[in-house]
Amino acid sequence: MQALNIIFPAQILRGAGVINRLGEVCAALGKRALVIGGHAGLAAVDTQIRHQLAASAVDLVGLEWFGGVCSEENIQRLAHQVEVTGADLVIGVGGGKALDTSKAVAVQTHVPVVTIPTIAATCAAVTPLTIRYHANGHFRDLFPLAQAPAAVIIDSEILATAPLRWLAAGLGDTLAKWYEFRAISVRHQNHSGVAQASSANSRICYDLIKAHGPAACDAVRAGKPNAALEQVLDAIFMFAGLTSLMSSGAHAAAAHAIYEGFTVCDKTREFGHGLLVGFGNLCLLALENRSDDELLEAVRLAHACAVPLRLSDIAALDTGELDQIVQMSLHAPDMKNMPDNVTAQALYQAIARVEAMAEQV
Repeated sequence: MQALNIIFPAQILRGAGVINRLGEVCAALGKRALVIGGHAGLAAVDTQIRHQLAASAVDLVGLEWFGGVCSEENIQRLAHQVEVTGADLVIGVGGGKALDTSKAVAVQTHVPVVTIPTIAATCAAVTPLTIRYHANGHFRDLFPLAQAPAAVIIDSEILATAPLRWLAAGLGDTLAKWYEFRAISVRHQNHSGVAQASSANSRICYDLIKAHGPAACDAVRAGKPNAALEQVLDAIFMFAGLTSLMSSGAHAAAAHAIYEGFTVCDKTREFGHGLLVGFGNLCLLALENRSDDELLEAVRLAHACAVPLRLSDIAALDTGELDQIVQMSLHAPDMKNMPDNVTAQALYQAIARVEAMAEQV
């Protein structure tokens, strides 16, 4: 029998203004904090972080740009900064790549990490997992971590002011929890209690986004949080995170494989993880030969959540670039979790079917 090892974040705070509890959270974890993040993320919360740490007698020993890509080179560079500054706490700020880098740095240097997502694009803020890339931005691997964040600060006021495309990315990535889990379960029959809990959480993700996704997008367009946004933030961070945490085996399939394929192309690599996964979701449904009615319903939901429906919504690709993306998708590790072997012809046909269906929206 295989041993079970589930690593949960210790504390999650979600709501309007919860960044104002950062000081008390950090004071319970350390005395010297190194902040790591993206340029936009750091700019969004710099004042609050400085004020909160000063008020709680936690020294700010440095603010470091994460480097633009979650690579082994950036992880090593920042781990060195933790050591030379004597930091006993890392605060990660920004989007998925910045948070993944911060988590990996904290694990390597054996200090706790607090994550502050400034965009709701992935569940990276809560998971003990880092997606690593090569220095050129190409996908490298999924790197499990020995610890989850000690605390996660999900401030809906901050997230409501981020660009809509990042919430749309989070919606696309979170919808994949249900679409991919359902596809994988055909091949990986697992009836354990943990697997059932993961399945239930993935379905909650879908149900919350179907019910509240469009209104949450309206909240971000207005720049003010509402009840729908907070329900969606729970889906993106907590329920999606729980789905991944309790997936003892594979938990990603064609949607993420297609994203991994997009990372080989200069035109699409930086478009946004969840937006590309969101398009991949629709291709996944087509690969499964879902009915026209079911695929159209998914296309309409994706459209209401500002997820791209066509390749042209992502980039103008020539034949060679698309073939490169398709070939990388087919060889990505997550594609192996599909119940049936996926061929290049099948993937091209799936893309064409999704784009044809998009004309009905």
